[in-house]
Amino acid sequence: MSKTVAVLGAGVGGLTAAAELRKALPAEDRIVLIDRSFTGSLGLSLLWVLRGWRTPEQVTVRPTAGTLPGVDMVTAEVAGIDLEARAVDCDPAGHIGYDALVVALGAGLDVARLRGLPQALQAGVAGQFYTLEGAADLNRRVGALESGRIMVLVAAVPFKCPAAPFEAAFLIGDQLGGRFTSGAVRVDAFTPDPLPMPVAGPAVGNALVDMMDGKGIGFHGGKSAISIDPQTRTVDFADGSTESFDLLAVVPPHAPGAAVASTGLGSAGWIPVDPASLATATPGVFAIGDSTALLLPNGKPLPKAAVFAEAEGEVAAHQVARYLGYAAADSRFTGDGACYVELGGGLAAKGEGNFLTPPAPQVTLREPSAAYHSEKEQQERDWLARWNVRS
Repeated sequence: MSKTVAVLGAGVGGLTAAAELRKALPAEDRIVLIDRSFTGSLGLSLLWVLRGWRTPEQVTVRPTAGTLPGVDMVTAEVAGIDLEARAVDCDPAGHIGYDALVVALGAGLDVARLRGLPQALQAGVAGQFYTLEGAADLNRRVGALESGRIMVLVAAVPFKCPAAPFEAAFLIGDQLGGRFTSGAVRVDAFTPDPLPMPVAGPAVGNALVDMMDGKGIGFHGGKSAISIDPQTRTVDFADGSTESFDLLAVVPPHAPGAAVASTGLGSAGWIPVDPASLATATPGVFAIGDSTALLLPNGKPLPKAAVFAEAEGEVAAHQVARYLGYAAADSRFTGDGACYVELGGGLAAKGEGNFLTPPAPQVTLREPSAAYHSEKEQQERDWLARWNVRS
């Protein structure tokens, strides 16, 4: 009797899981990939749109039947997940039953969670770079600023791509050029964390602070924003301080979507998973990527990053096949990962290591080089070529 596997979300993890499932399962089994639009991009591309090195159209990923042969692609909004009935409620596709499920719905932007942020975005005194359109708009606003202060603000943790805010600060300074080097426009980064990328350890965080200092970018750790006043262009922080800005480049608060929260698997909405197999507490249900809460040996969550989502997608596919009774590889998530920190001028640093090493992640930040920038460009080319083949 044929079986059905539902994969929710066509981001990096979901696409990888669906493709790997098709290899691992018999042809008579159905694989259903459900996504609201089948349109996306890599996170690294968003930063290059922010810098003005890419246009949104150049880096948009639109997978088709030609790139996912043998996978049913259903365009629909996932409204809810009924674990007891083993069904997904989709709009407008209705109920889709499953024998096994892979949740890869990512993390959404919860702009309203920070008081005043929706109004600041609407007024144009703030912009965000976590969507293609937002990154392109922020690029234009940076280009138009002749003097003043640009604040790069992490509104809340956790958020996608732990290096992104600091890359954004570097790239904004690079775009400003003489306006930045002359001091006409200042760039400062604010985050609730004590250091950048805290899960990677203090050595990595302090190295990034030193890099920012070397470029003339101010770093302000331990700053939790509680409200924004778009009229006065100020941010109030939990420590009682207030900081002013002329342009705010914000990482909005992130939140699990309603469908992810509807599973009831995690008290905060994020789905707890076994670090090795990506299995949830419900048999036959696996979760990968940004929608998960994968705890490391030191008790901190694994950072939300595409490199992990892709690796988890392969592991989850093999574990689903084994759960369904097939002779698939007993793959395990290793925790190995790397990310690049773009500094501008064709240079990038590279952080790499293992995040599941006890008692804490072992991560090294490599010195900036043109070679790492080229590696990052190749990642983008490979991903676009893989998924943008037309049917």
